[in-house]
Amino acid sequence: MDQHHLIEMANQIGGFFESMPDREEATAGVADHIRRFWEPRMRRALYAAFDTGTPGISEIVSNALTKYREQLTPVAA
Repeated sequence: MDQHHLIEMANQIGGFFESMPDREEATAGVADHIRRFWEPRMRRALYAAFDTGTPGISEIVSNALTKYREQLTPVAA
């Protein structure tokens, strides 16, 4: 799975929620969208990129990945 493409997609989600005036609600929205619509292997690959410091992850996505890590991390198979 191409990590750069996943980062681009996550940043697009972040861009949508970025316009919300309530920053906490926006961050939660990013996390909720990723949790509900991304399959586990996509979330694992996104966290692999995030954890290794792959550049390009927007601030709102980074905040969502950090704050909601437990809810976004897929259960081991």
